[in-house]
Amino acid sequence: MAQPILEIENLCVDIKVPSGLLRAVQNINFSVAKGETLCIVGESGCGKSITALSLMNLLPRTATRSADKLMLDGRDLRGLGEREMSDLRGNRMAMIFQEPMTSLNPAYSIGNQLEEAMQRHRNVGTGEARDRAVFLLEKVGITGARGRLGQYPHQLSGGLRQRVMIAMSLMCEPALILADEPTTALDVTIQAQILHLLADLRDEFETSLILITHDLGIVARVADRVAVMYAGEFVETGTTEQVFNAPSHPYTQGLLRCIPIPGKTKRGEHLGAIPGIVPNLVGEMQGCHFASRCSHVHDACQSGHIALRASFEESHQYRCVLTPKVCAANSKRKVVA
Repeated sequence: MAQPILEIENLCVDIKVPSGLLRAVQNINFSVAKGETLCIVGESGCGKSITALSLMNLLPRTATRSADKLMLDGRDLRGLGEREMSDLRGNRMAMIFQEPMTSLNPAYSIGNQLEEAMQRHRNVGTGEARDRAVFLLEKVGITGARGRLGQYPHQLSGGLRQRVMIAMSLMCEPALILADEPTTALDVTIQAQILHLLADLRDEFETSLILITHDLGIVARVADRVAVMYAGEFVETGTTEQVFNAPSHPYTQGLLRCIPIPGKTKRGEHLGAIPGIVPNLVGEMQGCHFASRCSHVHDACQSGHIALRASFEESHQYRCVLTPKVCAANSKRKVVA
């Protein structure tokens, strides 16, 4: 089996806040193969974006990152200083942020921002970098690409700015792209275009993709594997088919019940809902993090550490004390708001 592009073991991120230590990410384990798309899904505040920022080492000063293993394309990221990480960002790994207007510098033209990364990491001249920028702008569906290089971010629509960000992430042909909810600020039509674009570019450039989202509809269309995140932990992982067809964690089941099913959900019918909110992650938490919102909670959920366990297949894991058989029965129940 080929070496994964990214390997993560026991990734933790702690953030110092006035009320104590916030456990933003706790003991995360995953890997990403070449050309694979991993979707990390969950509610806002579950730790998805912090996970991505920790890989790029773009955490706030008050945050501390630790891991037993943090390898990108065979290179250990744990002991790298800021200069060495700067050599990797935009080169071997790149990130597409949620809001392109705040990610692009309003004081510099699109051309300057696209060319900068390639000139920094590839030691090429302005002409070669500009040709690469034009090529990629055309690849992402921007017409009149060469003329766009002199424009500034405020002169472009939200969809065009997001396409520029995607082109920027590909300037140095990175091994891994982290896309943090890249369609959040876009309308539905543009969202679909961006998703198709990301999938096509992943296949063409053989780039691995970690897509962070709270939209399970997006996940179903583009993911090879899914990691469901809740309160700083992965509560379920598996292939897209495994997670959607046999959801094993009560949280995953709740998320799926919130989605209308074309041809099955009747007009005016209530969708499912998950009561409560994500718990406060300051301090140590005991037992299942989802216990306060779970309709199947009992004494075994309240204390100790709930480990990931295999569902019906070893590659499909979930963090719950319920057996796979009970989980399968629960997944068929209809929960209405």
